[in-house]
Amino acid sequence: MTWVLRLLGVLLLLTVLALSWLRMPDRPVETLVARWAPAPSDFIDLGGQLVHVRDEGPREDPLPIVLVHGTSASLHTWEGWTKALTRQGRRVISFDLPAFGLTGPFTGRWAAERYHGDTYARFTLALLDALKVRRFVIGGNSLGGEVAWRTAHAAPQRVAALVLVDAAGPAFVPESMPLGFRIARTPGLRLLTEWTLPRELVETSVRNVYGDPSRVTEALVDRYFELTLRDGNREALVQRLALTVPGEHAERIGALRQPTLILWGGRDRLIPAAIGREFQRLIPGSRLVEFPELGHVPQEEDPARSVAPVIEFLAAMAAAPAAATASSPTTPRSP
Repeated sequence: MTWVLRLLGVLLLLTVLALSWLRMPDRPVETLVARWAPAPSDFIDLGGQLVHVRDEGPREDPLPIVLVHGTSASLHTWEGWTKALTRQGRRVISFDLPAFGLTGPFTGRWAAERYHGDTYARFTLALLDALKVRRFVIGGNSLGGEVAWRTAHAAPQRVAALVLVDAAGPAFVPESMPLGFRIARTPGLRLLTEWTLPRELVETSVRNVYGDPSRVTEALVDRYFELTLRDGNREALVQRLALTVPGEHAERIGALRQPTLILWGGRDRLIPAAIGREFQRLIPGSRLVEFPELGHVPQEEDPARSVAPVIEFLAAMAAAPAAATASSPTTPRSP
């Protein structure tokens, strides 16, 4: 018994030493801004919450495009799309959701809020109010896609169209979940994510959501790794994942009537392609485009290919009112 107790003591000591060695403390947001928020990044005070925002393209665009990222991502995931869309003369607004990127956990008047999809939809509308944007197109990936359709449902008069990219919505069973998400969702292990974060864990998780893992670069892993370490983000991620209920409020999706483009990676193992087809079934008149070789984040994995249907979709929307006006009968003038 004495030897067993000694062995347990040694193992406990080694465990403490290992955790101390692996400890990865939070990083103050100020230390991350220079690298991850160069121009045109800006920070907007939204009731005491500093929101990392990029508002690019011509302000006279009557229908700005709002892009919302997914879990553990940031506005950077949309950089390729933003370049392409602004070249088309479009205004593009992207931002870091609370709990992620440089925005970080809820603070100020939002401090008591939970990281729920409906809360994120209200937050999105409040941010657009601050930017004086009344009507817009909204697109989102994964969690951001859920935020997009919840926003469209909450304020249908403000949302002109939807772009859903491997979006959360109908209930699904993942074929494979990133290791970091699995740990953060597991009682007893999730506290470790607030203490330590091996870079290798982040790299494994990012590779898991790419259709072609060879596209994952060191710079990309750096971004995910460093922004996850932003003050409070790991604790907020655990809270967010605890609130995740696949299929919650999915009955709202069938009530959407905005023109909708659905994009999906055929190699998405987190939210399978069958869910994209379910979105198409639920939303009347929606269009689905699948990319067989891409994964869960097609906007990031292959920006040029994945944005092409979006440009076509927006052009068709712009042409539709003009065509309707041209084909409508002319009211005769009084003599």
